[in-house]
Amino acid sequence: MNIQVLYGTETGNAEMLAEDIVAELEADHTVAAVNLADFDPSEFDTGTLYLMVCSTYGDGELPASAQPFAEKMAAAKPDLTGVHFGIFGMGDREYDETFNGGPATLAALMTAAGATQLGERIAHDASGAEMAEDLAFPWAEDIVAMAGDALGQAA
Repeated sequence: MNIQVLYGTETGNAEMLAEDIVAELEADHTVAAVNLADFDPSEFDTGTLYLMVCSTYGDGELPASAQPFAEKMAAAKPDLTGVHFGIFGMGDREYDETFNGGPATLAALMTAAGATQLGERIAHDASGAEMAEDLAFPWAEDIVAMAGDALGQAA
């Protein structure tokens, strides 16, 4: 399966997790990590699964590297019908009102453009005891399995 792990980050934590997900999946799939700052909505392809990893900053906002992507999505209003994605959030529950706001914004942008979200939006809590990888790896495997069914490809 062709998979792109798109990440939005401020300090690099989502980038590191995206690279770890690539390493976890690359034995069985064609997979690459791409910064959302370097990704244009016109690049979406219905034959590719998109795993999105995004942090939240400030008052629940998208991190700096995801903001240009969001602006391009708003300006271009692409038709993402047939595009499948899963989204993994990173944040800190100590900021209860804004926890996981960035990933929620990305998910809303994607679904408003017609993309199909696979699975639930999972969020890692930086103030919790679990490592992000402990949640992200099983999440990624589940999304890949769902995508295999949705895209008619071997998971």
